[in-house]
Amino acid sequence: MSNNGIVIVGGGLAAARTAEQLRRAEYTGRITIVSDEAHLPYDRPPLSKEVLRKEVDDVVLKPREFYDENDITLQLGAAATSLDTGAQTVTLADGTVLHYDELVIATGLVPRRIPAIPDLEGVRVLRSFDESMALREHASEAQRAVVIGAGFIGCEVAASLRSLGVEVVLVEPQPTPLATVLGEQIGELVARLHRNEGVDLRTGVGVAEVRGEKHVEQVVLGDGTELAADLVVVGIGSRPATEWLEGSGVEVDNGVICDEAGKTSAPNVWALGDVASWRDATGHQARVEHWSNVADQARVVVPAMLGQDVPEVVVVPYFWSDQYDVKIQCLGEPEATDVVHLVEDDGRKFLAYYERDGVVVGVVGGGMPGKVMKARGKIAAATPISEMLG
Repeated sequence: MSNNGIVIVGGGLAAARTAEQLRRAEYTGRITIVSDEAHLPYDRPPLSKEVLRKEVDDVVLKPREFYDENDITLQLGAAATSLDTGAQTVTLADGTVLHYDELVIATGLVPRRIPAIPDLEGVRVLRSFDESMALREHASEAQRAVVIGAGFIGCEVAASLRSLGVEVVLVEPQPTPLATVLGEQIGELVARLHRNEGVDLRTGVGVAEVRGEKHVEQVVLGDGTELAADLVVVGIGSRPATEWLEGSGVEVDNGVICDEAGKTSAPNVWALGDVASWRDATGHQARVEHWSNVADQARVVVPAMLGQDVPEVVVVPYFWSDQYDVKIQCLGEPEATDVVHLVEDDGRKFLAYYERDGVVVGVVGGGMPGKVMKARGKIAAATPISEMLG
């Protein structure tokens, strides 16, 4: 390598973990982290929970001293706008051109918006720390909120707003919350949880219109229902942040296409985290939006990039969602089309096994962390469902 070093584009967990892993691997060259945000790299899961509920004001992953002591340069507040893989340069929004020996793409996701919704005060999306703080400020004065989308972010925001005393209507076109991820049976248990906490859950219907002069005043549903609202949160999912790669030669298809070690179609360019679609052992491309996935990928990308031995990492995907006092956890790769075996349900807590082709492929639990985590080995070993139920 020359002395240009490694440039990491992104300001979240994937960027911080990669930089940390590089120093652990005894890489002594230059490391530069580029982020469009002015904040130090920070953790995003708390944005819809602890930050919104006013429990924490700081979600940085590492203090500034960590970057100083490890000689990691932070180029904050200037987004990467283009990539020239031939010249091996990244151009930033402020005109800065950075040369690199190796480039790591860790730009994460951008929240989807609904184009038909006007740009009114009180209409919020949630992805960044600044957006979370703005939403928190709105929530402190709001009385009636409409949350559009009952995926994980929408459900977490609804729970956080209820804890602040805000009346919440949660709107979801699918039959239940989380139906496309966990299926309708478990989605109905999540629906029950929210209804028991006072959420007005409207499923099977979308949003037709959002009205207001300068500030949002009303949400009209597809069935004609008119809902008064002084706060609207759009939580309909996210898309990979890849626009800046246009014309770079880096292959993009619902994320940056990578091999099984995070290498992209362009020389000396790698990707990991939510933005990256990695090839698995079967040759299938998959983009995994799980917090725990990042550390596993960093342990593979870094040695591959440095020409070192790449460890074999056996991954059982894991993610969680805190809603009220219930931690919903998921191990494995459950799909909505799997056969679901609900093995425990006490009215608030639950445990379910997901079966595909006769074996357990996932476990989902609400408020049962010990029983969920004990199933990790069973999933890794493709245990027959008959053993789990016996």
